[in-house]
Amino acid sequence: MYFELQSNKMDQEKYIQDIKEIREMMDRSGRFISLSGISGVVAGIIALISAFVAYHYIYLDTDYHSFKVVYLSPETIQDIFLLALVTLILSIGSVIFLTHQTSKKKGQKLLNKHAKLVLVNLAIPLLTGGLVCIILILNGYMGVIAPLTLIFYGLALVNASKYTLDDIRSLGIVQIILGLIGLYFIGYGLIFWAIGFGILHIVYGVIMRLKYGS
Repeated sequence: MYFELQSNKMDQEKYIQDIKEIREMMDRSGRFISLSGISGVVAGIIALISAFVAYHYIYLDTDYHSFKVVYLSPETIQDIFLLALVTLILSIGSVIFLTHQTSKKKGQKLLNKHAKLVLVNLAIPLLTGGLVCIILILNGYMGVIAPLTLIFYGLALVNASKYTLDDIRSLGIVQIILGLIGLYFIGYGLIFWAIGFGILHIVYGVIMRLKYGS
């Protein structure tokens, strides 16, 4: 009788474990899991280089420990926009290329329905944030732009995380927190931007590489 009870208990535990594994497989099959950790590292490095160039180009006072003064002539705004555009193109290009390589290794299409859901849910907060930032720039509120980009980017990651890896949600929450802190310390906005888009992306990419081998 004792051995029979033990056997039934073991069968129940195995049954529960099998159900958990099936649920995990179903959950992963409903998500886009081909994100590349290396792309996060590359995007982070690009962001750090861009932040370094912008910092020494637009700030009159380059003392890292004091409040920053920005001189925004029409030429400066044009150059900043061009730098931001180049940074965006290089970052998105590297992410698409490296994620495509990861997708091929995993036998997953780059633009399957799950990837499209990720893109749509990313695009809504990002486009909204982009328009808000443009309106603020036109009205002279340059100091809040860097923190706001972190906040809207974080919201986009949280919004898209339900269709991809849960790690994206954690990254998004940290970006939002960093952006809110940056709003309080407005004079250090570019430094917080470099931490969020640069250092955090590199750390996230390394974690993804170690955790998923992607």
